[in-house]
Amino acid sequence: MTLLDRTDGTGESGGPDGSAGAPRKDGAPREDAAPQTRHRTGRLLIAGLVVALLVLVPVAAGVGAYSVPTTDVLASVAHRAGLGGAALDRVPESVLWNVRFPRIVLALLVGASLGCAGALMQGVFGNPLAEPGVIGVSSGAAVGAVAAISLGLNFLGTWTVPALAFVSGLATVLLVYVMSRSGGRTEVVTLILTGIAVNAFAGALIGLFLFLADTAAVNQITFWQLGSLSQATWPKVLAVLPCAAVGLIAAPFHARRLDLLALGERPARHLGVDVERLRIVLVLVIALLTAAAVSVSGVIGFVGLVVPHLLRMTAGPRHRFLVPGSALGGALVLLAGDLTARTVAVPAELPLGVLTALLGSPFFFWLLRRTRRKQGGWA
Repeated sequence: MTLLDRTDGTGESGGPDGSAGAPRKDGAPREDAAPQTRHRTGRLLIAGLVVALLVLVPVAAGVGAYSVPTTDVLASVAHRAGLGGAALDRVPESVLWNVRFPRIVLALLVGASLGCAGALMQGVFGNPLAEPGVIGVSSGAAVGAVAAISLGLNFLGTWTVPALAFVSGLATVLLVYVMSRSGGRTEVVTLILTGIAVNAFAGALIGLFLFLADTAAVNQITFWQLGSLSQATWPKVLAVLPCAAVGLIAAPFHARRLDLLALGERPARHLGVDVERLRIVLVLVIALLTAAAVSVSGVIGFVGLVVPHLLRMTAGPRHRFLVPGSALGGALVLLAGDLTARTVAVPAELPLGVLTALLGSPFFFWLLRRTRRKQGGWA
């Protein structure tokens, strides 16, 4: 068994402990040994994530260089919603609605997009080590953003960098898919290897643009690549919202077919799944979610890798739970990470991408060792 084999690294790839197991006579996957327990755990975990978000949002809105009591935050929200409460003084009201809330909403959208994209990637590739950057969307978006900064492009004003990042991210994914396709089919291994090659080429282009850029542009490129939500505004939220909404709404409708795909491509085809069409649709959804997120936040890694796998270990690999759970978990992780990034080193702000990498890298190393130990080696 190799790293590219269809397994989630936890014994849950279509066997007795997996999401689907052997198909029943009616064509549906066999239920887990304790399905009710898994379903109950999944529902409780979803409820817990929702409650955690409801608690963390007002806390994040109130904490910062200018502190606003949580009760005042709730009162201001209630007043704006026409549910009573009271308007705050001009300064705290401006801090909340012009600075904190745009950043919180953007963190929720970016985190949900990355978490959901990670769950879809791991389902499509059948591997817990897959994450959205594998197919080149992050590096492609970085090329567009770095090119705009290095060449001083400004034809869309402040939207030039996000727009080019979004377009180049989508274009890179389409290029990877077209290059991987042969004979009307796209094999997972070919898609991964093509993505690796395109990522390497994108890295070279980024290095070239850095070489050509002046000092100010290099500083701006470095800041963008580290990932941050410090430039969050309501217009940026509105720019990300349509793409995130389309992807997050479309993803759960493919959960059942992803469970069948966990059996393997041939069994999934026998059960009526158009594997190639499913892969095309989900790759586009992943690209849409990731490109939208990266275009406004820069490169933020490991959210799409860590969150889905944690949920899978907790409540099993069923995508009916895993896809929405990963969206909620990604939103929670990124909101908590952004709160930490802007408060742990006051008055400075730690780049969010650096923080997620510092926490995600050790987890990734542990995941590699755990997967290798369970499989008895990669060979």
